[in-house]
Amino acid sequence: MQGDKTTENPTQKPKKTKLAIFIATILIVATLTAGVAGYYIGHLPTSTNNSQQNQTPTNPSTSTTSPASADQTDDTLPDNTSLSQIYKQVSPSVLVVQDFQPSTDIFNQVEYSQVLGSGFTYDLNGQDIIVTNYHVIDGGVNITVTFQDGNTYTAKVLGSDPYSDLAVLSTNAPQSELVPLTVTSSSSLQVGDPVIAIGSPYGLSGSMTTGIISALGRTITEDTTNGYAIADIIQTSAAINPGNSGGPLLNYQGQVIGITTAVVDNSQGLGFAIPSGTILKEVQDLATTGTYTQHSYLGISSVDMTYDIANQMGVTVTYGVLIQQVTGGGPAANAGLKAGTTQATIDGNTLTTGGDIIIAINNSRIRNGDDLSTYLEEYTLPGQTISLTIVRNNQTMNISVVLGTRPAPTSTGAS
Repeated sequence: MQGDKTTENPTQKPKKTKLAIFIATILIVATLTAGVAGYYIGHLPTSTNNSQQNQTPTNPSTSTTSPASADQTDDTLPDNTSLSQIYKQVSPSVLVVQDFQPSTDIFNQVEYSQVLGSGFTYDLNGQDIIVTNYHVIDGGVNITVTFQDGNTYTAKVLGSDPYSDLAVLSTNAPQSELVPLTVTSSSSLQVGDPVIAIGSPYGLSGSMTTGIISALGRTITEDTTNGYAIADIIQTSAAINPGNSGGPLLNYQGQVIGITTAVVDNSQGLGFAIPSGTILKEVQDLATTGTYTQHSYLGISSVDMTYDIANQMGVTVTYGVLIQQVTGGGPAANAGLKAGTTQATIDGNTLTTGGDIIIAINNSRIRNGDDLSTYLEEYTLPGQTISLTIVRNNQTMNISVVLGTRPAPTSTGAS
């Protein structure tokens, strides 16, 4: 029996072998077919996506796989306009402003020192004017402007405003030299927006630097204001040096969004600019009347609230501005605002505490003096009635104040 089983197995094995070979062949063919099909299918989406991209453009600012974004370099803008193109477009409009300002030496003799700044041309209702900083031409004589081509012409002051550090000039330059820039509103600026500064640092005309807006709503003071705040200032990381003053601060469309005005001594890349909103608000009056008189005036001297001041006064509010002095006969005095009454040394500074703390204007939160000055400058006019929210003796109340017109600066730290 065992020998019969042995002789029967070889006769059945070929049948199983043929079946296995058949199945293997089917599997191989199926695998090859799937591979070929996968190859073609794998290439179909690329063709389809390209077709769809041609029909429906994508936003390069939101696409993470856009070829344009991948190829973009630091000096190429989102709309494929390079910084060098903006420079070529804008630089003919930026000029050097030069004058000589008098001073008295120890022997009471008048000396004249050369002052170099920057400026740019602007079309005011068909009149070509030059916009620069007030401190560039303050008291200056023999004012001249030098254009990119090296041609120099005399200029004269049409109007100026020390409270915003703005001045407007006219020149006898021919029309061909005057290439006006577009000034756009600064109201939509945001921290982080890229900016360009063009000017004449140290007399090196046509110098260009870039950076970002690092803060908004700052205030600065200059010698020409005797302590009155120049408000609503743009803070920028674009390199600004002596001689840049009066030059344009631009967005990446080549439009003026501000005018560079100051650099902080010993700072690392910190500069300031007057916002274009201030230029647009004042330029008509400066060019036609020679001055601007619509700066609101509250009539107080104040310091920013801090945690330590709050502790010393026994109050819970740690923000706002503490009124130290109230100008007699001014808007704040007429409205009944209270000044400080107690001298105190806090964090090494001597302050007058116990006065009202302003924490809001017209329901807008006031965190510090920058907020106060910026709100008054940007949103109010002389003669307007505002509602101040104050903290007095740990009680919150609202007081109406009729704003005045800022007088000639006579005190330090006034608002």
